[in-house]
Amino acid sequence: TRVAGSGPSGVGPRMGQAAIGVYEWLMRLIELPINALQRLIGAERMAWTFLAPNLTLFAAFFVAPLLLNFYYSVTGSVSIFPVDRPFVGRENYATLLECENYLDPQSCTKDLFWRSIYNTVFFVVTQVGGMVVLSLITALALNRRIVLRGFFRSVFFYPVLLSPVVVALIWKWILQRKGLLNGGLEFFDIDAITYLVSPAWTRFWAVAVSIWAQMGFYTLILLAGLQAIPRDVYEAAEMDGTSKWRTFWRITLPLLMPTMLVVLVLALIRAVQIFDEIFVLTGGGPGTATLFIVQFIYETGFVSNIRQFGLAAAASVMLGVVLMVLTLTQLWAGRRKGGL
Repeated sequence: TRVAGSGPSGVGPRMGQAAIGVYEWLMRLIELPINALQRLIGAERMAWTFLAPNLTLFAAFFVAPLLLNFYYSVTGSVSIFPVDRPFVGRENYATLLECENYLDPQSCTKDLFWRSIYNTVFFVVTQVGGMVVLSLITALALNRRIVLRGFFRSVFFYPVLLSPVVVALIWKWILQRKGLLNGGLEFFDIDAITYLVSPAWTRFWAVAVSIWAQMGFYTLILLAGLQAIPRDVYEAAEMDGTSKWRTFWRITLPLLMPTMLVVLVLALIRAVQIFDEIFVLTGGGPGTATLFIVQFIYETGFVSNIRQFGLAAAASVMLGVVLMVLTLTQLWAGRRKGGL
C-alpha cells in the first residue's frame, strides 16, 4: 500500500527510516560515555553530573561576584584590580556608619549615604503602604462579577509588562514642564506646575509612578488569594445575615492575610531596590530629594570622579543583608501560608 504523500518510489518512508536510524546511532554514541561515567562514579552520583553545568554558571555569575564584592568592601585604593587593593578591614563600613547624630545626615562623614537611606525609608513606607492598599481595593473590585472583568484585569496588569525605563520615559513626557499634564492645565487657564523641580512634587510622583507600574502584579496575587477562599464560607455568612463590611473584616481579611503578608514582603524587597524608573525620571533630584540607596551605590562606584569601589561595595553588602532578612521573612511567610 502506498503511503499518502510519498512519491511513486516510496522515498518518504525510506527517508523516515533513515532519520530514525541516524537518531538511534546518535543515542548509542551518547550512551557509551554516560554508561562509562555511571560505572566510574556510581548511579547515585549521576545527578551531580547533569547539575554541573547549571552549578558552574551559578558559581560564575552569582557566587564569584558576591565574594569579589565582599573582597572590595574590605580593601582600599581607587584601583579596580584586586591585586592592587590593600586590605583595610572594617574601614569602609566605619566610614559609612560614622555619624555624630544619625538623625542628622549633615553630621555624618558620608552624608549622601544617610540621605539616601532616609529617602529609601520614606519611599518604602509610602510606596509599599499605598501599593498594598490600592492592590487590595483593586483585587476586591476585580473579584466581583462586573462587566468586562477580563478586560479590566488585563488593563491593570499591562504596566507590569513594560520596562521600567519605558515607564519612566512615558511619565517624564507627561510630567515635564511642557508635558501632557501641564498642557491640560493650561487648557483650563491654570498655571503650569513644575512637577520634576519641586522636591515635594517629585517625591510624590516617584511613589505614584512606582505604584502605577507595579500594582498589577500584586493585584494579581491578591486576586488569586481571594479566589482561593471557599465560596461556601460566604454563603454561610449570607445565610446568617452578616453584613458585607463585617464579612470582609471577619472572613475575607483573615483568610487573605497569609497572601497579603507575602505581597508585603515582595513589595518591600522591590521598593528597597528601586533604581531604574526613578533614575530615568528624576536622576535622583532635585538635589538629593529622590536619591535612593541603589543609586548612591552606583554613583559612588561608577559615576563620581574618584570611584570609591570599596565604599560602594560596603554599602551593597549592607543592602544585601537587609534584602536577605526580607527574603527570609518571605520564606517564613510562605511556609506559614503552606501550613495554614
